[in-house]
Amino acid sequence: MTKRHVSLPPDAEAGLQAFLDEVDERLSSEEDTCAVVQDTLVDLFGDRDAYERWQAGDPVSPAARVRLQGYDPCNATLESEYYAEKDEERFKRSKHLQWLWRQFDATPMADNISFALRFRQMLANHLFEEAGDDLRIFKGVTFSYGHNISVGDNTVIHDDVHLDDRGKLTVGNRVSLSDGAHVYSHDHDLVDQTEVLNYHTRIEDDARVTFDAMVRAGCVVGENSVVGARSVVQGDVPAHHVVVGSPARSVKVKPGHEDDAEPVGDGKLTNRADEREIPYELPDDLDRFDEFGRRMDGPTTPHRER
Repeated sequence: MTKRHVSLPPDAEAGLQAFLDEVDERLSSEEDTCAVVQDTLVDLFGDRDAYERWQAGDPVSPAARVRLQGYDPCNATLESEYYAEKDEERFKRSKHLQWLWRQFDATPMADNISFALRFRQMLANHLFEEAGDDLRIFKGVTFSYGHNISVGDNTVIHDDVHLDDRGKLTVGNRVSLSDGAHVYSHDHDLVDQTEVLNYHTRIEDDARVTFDAMVRAGCVVGENSVVGARSVVQGDVPAHHVVVGSPARSVKVKPGHEDDAEPVGDGKLTNRADEREIPYELPDDLDRFDEFGRRMDGPTTPHRER
């Protein structure tokens, strides 16, 4: 797609860059990440005066107190906080940064594309395992932890994409993940859905996962391939192939790559997720519970056939 260059007025550009540099410098320092996130959100939401009055002991309404307390990520919980197998030490900081990411998306500045893309690039540099250059991450992108995600250069992740990194997720260079795409790296046992299985999922260089498509945990979307809109990938997509449907099947090879592409006779994708499972151990003293309220000592046994 042909696009044009757009720039902000010089004064606006200088102000935005000064703010980005300040937050980046503080996150790179030994300063407590929780405090940096809290300060940043107080200012982004224009609540500094009310926050200072509250800190000085002035009375505030219960609603105002909840709002002001909510700028501190230590006063919030995220869904991934309940995941028993996560790396607790890494998650401590990831949670704070993820809270900043999510709350930033609720501010008017999240729609200022020139600023918002650079702000999320800066956060990704601190949050992701690896964040390449010139990432373009749009509004509403969510993830489990963030620290199990690696993304290459010049990749674009559009609105409302979900990147599940409960296992491990690797996204290559020049990848396009379209609006509403979901890429998973964990699955649940067929019989005992409380058993979580984690995998390494990969989206390779120059691949496109288009609107509202889903990639199942442990799959590989091959180099220069295309996943059609609303398709469900349940196996490996060979390089240069176009796959569509639920379950997704190969329907063609991209023109010009016929000699490079691996043949797929009937179009069916092969699932090799078992080769990419990431084992983990839970602590013996874990206080386990079933969110569905079932007995944990019942007759259900895991069934790992795919």
